[in-house]
Amino acid sequence: MPPVFSPSLYCRLGGLFVVIFLSFKDIQRSAISGCGRSHYCGHGLVRHDSLLKIYAGWPINLFMILVGVTFMFSSATVNGTMEKFSAYCVRLAKGNVAFIPIIFFILVTFITTIGPGNIASTALLAPVGMALAGRIGVPAFCMTLLIVGAANGAAFSPFAPTGIISNGLIAKIAPQVGITPDMLNGIAWKVHWNSEIVQGIVNFGGFFLTGGAAWMMNAKKGASFSIDEIAPKPEPLDKKQWYTLASIAVLIISVIAFHLDVGAVAFVIGATYILFDIADDKDAIKGMPWGVIVMVCGMSVLIDVMDKAGGLNMLIGLIAVVSNASTVNGVVAFVAGLISAYSSSSGVVMPMFLNMVPGLLDAVNSHTTEAAVALISSIDVGSHLVDTSPLSTLGALCIANAAAHEDKGKLFRNLLLWGLSMSVVGGVMCYIAFGLLGL
Repeated sequence: MPPVFSPSLYCRLGGLFVVIFLSFKDIQRSAISGCGRSHYCGHGLVRHDSLLKIYAGWPINLFMILVGVTFMFSSATVNGTMEKFSAYCVRLAKGNVAFIPIIFFILVTFITTIGPGNIASTALLAPVGMALAGRIGVPAFCMTLLIVGAANGAAFSPFAPTGIISNGLIAKIAPQVGITPDMLNGIAWKVHWNSEIVQGIVNFGGFFLTGGAAWMMNAKKGASFSIDEIAPKPEPLDKKQWYTLASIAVLIISVIAFHLDVGAVAFVIGATYILFDIADDKDAIKGMPWGVIVMVCGMSVLIDVMDKAGGLNMLIGLIAVVSNASTVNGVVAFVAGLISAYSSSSGVVMPMFLNMVPGLLDAVNSHTTEAAVALISSIDVGSHLVDTSPLSTLGALCIANAAAHEDKGKLFRNLLLWGLSMSVVGGVMCYIAFGLLGL
């Protein structure tokens, strides 16, 4: 049935797009606006629901997992563990210049996967990566594609904040799409690997086509540069830093081998950090991405209200008009990418679109678990492919750390064009990968 348009529905959708606009301007403002807008919508427009029921939509489990994991890795950053670990990894390149971009892609992928997330890993490694690129002659644009592509590809790890957000939303809709609790862990890793595959293909393809291949052909082993100039050998790890690395390993093993709750394990480990003074807990708490955490949770409340008010059904109807079971992945990825270019991928786009998955599957008459995973992957990948744009935090970090001789104005324009084009590329890739090939 086509969506029914009404003044109240327009008001509800208007509230949602106000939040999207504000998230483009300021993430903290968006967080507050999301909570406030949900209160407004609930109090003023969804009259049959009490405010108590509205705020019952606050995702407590998701909030606690995000707090536990981000505190743990903020502590690892504060006590210097992540910095030393990264420096040791970078030094593996030694004088092998041609391997530097590949090593960086692997390093960013690994660090993002184990827990810090895409923003934290980019903030940690972009200064070193972009400095190295300037020193050995890798085009800044090419290096940015690999750093951001690796960070976003690994962002959906079950240990990373973006993956935690995605998996929390998947768990919420699971009963409606035939996903049982025992399937959630496997699906989490499936979505993660789907993201890795598409991000890797697109960004390595971009790297080779825009000058990376030519640079690697001309690069010589043992070129005259010293790794010590860019990544000096750090001091050996102290006891607290060894404990931090060991605790990260415990987290990974506990979740993968024993299927323990990532948030619960992270909270226990975080408590030991405080008890044994592993890191300055005040600095660790200050370094946590509170704006993102509150924004995601506030948007979840807002989307819940929008769903009850009929706004999501309207959007589902509009997408269904131009989609079928095979093309819906591409269409959704395109729309998600287009909105994500001007708003928060994890904080706005994912909460809105992942909640639409059951309705979209019904609209295109596709009710298999495989179809649900494909649609979830399309939303996640499509919303994050555009984040190479300088309007995103990741793209901006790479521009800010580009070598002094780089034309940053030109780099900005090129990354902006690339990022915006990714909404189309993401749509095509998701259509092929998840619609035709059935990955």
